[in-house]
Amino acid sequence: MMRSSMTLVLVFVGLWLSAGVRADDDLSRLKQQIEELNQKVDALSQRETAPSPWDGLEIGGALQLDYNHFDGAYNATHEGRTGSDLFPRRVRAYIGSEHGDWDYKLLMDFSEDAEIVMARLRYSGFERGPVVQLGKLREDISLEALSSSAHLVMIERSSLANTVSPYFRWGASAYQFFPSSGLRYAFGVYKNDAFGDSGKDDSERLNYATSGRLTWAPKRDQGQVLHLGFWASYRDMSGDELSASWARGEVRETPVRLVDYAAGGAPVAVDHLTQQGLELAAQWHSLLFQAEYARRELSTEDSASDLDGRDFDGYSASLSYFLTGESRAYKASQGVFRQPDGVRNAWEVAARTSRVDASSANQGTDVTSHTLGLSYYHDANLKFMLNLIRSRVSGPGAPALVGSERDANAVVLRTQYQF
Repeated sequence: MMRSSMTLVLVFVGLWLSAGVRADDDLSRLKQQIEELNQKVDALSQRETAPSPWDGLEIGGALQLDYNHFDGAYNATHEGRTGSDLFPRRVRAYIGSEHGDWDYKLLMDFSEDAEIVMARLRYSGFERGPVVQLGKLREDISLEALSSSAHLVMIERSSLANTVSPYFRWGASAYQFFPSSGLRYAFGVYKNDAFGDSGKDDSERLNYATSGRLTWAPKRDQGQVLHLGFWASYRDMSGDELSASWARGEVRETPVRLVDYAAGGAPVAVDHLTQQGLELAAQWHSLLFQAEYARRELSTEDSASDLDGRDFDGYSASLSYFLTGESRAYKASQGVFRQPDGVRNAWEVAARTSRVDASSANQGTDVTSHTLGLSYYHDANLKFMLNLIRSRVSGPGAPALVGSERDANAVVLRTQYQF
């Protein structure tokens, strides 16, 4: 009996020890599986948080729908009779994103054919150094030309801005703003395929343009801004003919462009041209004054040409006022003005005068334009604008361009929606 009991005890102890060994093995395997699972979770987490080109993607755009009603010199090809048009001035969409010190932006326009307006890659990682960018960029020329079309005081930019600015060109540039002093500089090198230039010479080498701008804003408080600026540009033309029609007289889609240096004569082959401009802006709460002066000098292929060394110049001055008390925002890092932040149910009135003298001894026109404007901001996205424009054409080339129609009148309406 004793021996049987001892046998049962030994069997029980053996079974218990065997179960303990199996439990230890199962526990080890379970711990290993948990560790492997944690490693997989960490790997998945790292993959989900890795930088992606789509992180922080910003998408937006704008639609500008214009209606024009014009007569006189604007429609001189039809004896100055009244003409009109309804058209999408801009249908634009953009995408952009920021990744540390890098950011990019692509802006497309679909109002006619699909066009790349801007394609910018920008780096801002230099400590106390400039911001550098390359791609299709807006050249730093003219305060009004640099202002976004969505934030303009008037529907169209002045004839001066449209004459001197090439707007967006492929190239590279750098700029830097010094908050302590309010100084900002910008300099760039671009492919010169503007103003009638093909962008290449007869040997298929690129024609280059260089431009620079220096601005100073000694006062830049909210609603109180003083802005001074100077810019200059050199453009290699390599014998191409300067585009005869420089600007439209501040109305888009009219049969006649009023600013025309070749009217009554002929275009000339240009070796290079230089341009310089001055900027002044002063804001006092709801009141904003902006003025610019610019000149252009031609160096022709034929040194005996009457246009060799010829200067053309012009100016523009505008005054705008918010009846509802808002103030335009000033972006000192770019040296431009924008519409008021968070604007809603606001009314703005404005007046502008401009002149571009594109005349010489025997050809060209001299155009003066006066514009009155009224804008209603439903909110920051939706705006309605009305402009009344009257232009006067003179100069030796005026009869050839507009005949007896020396005065031009226009009414322009715009509906603008940003998204």
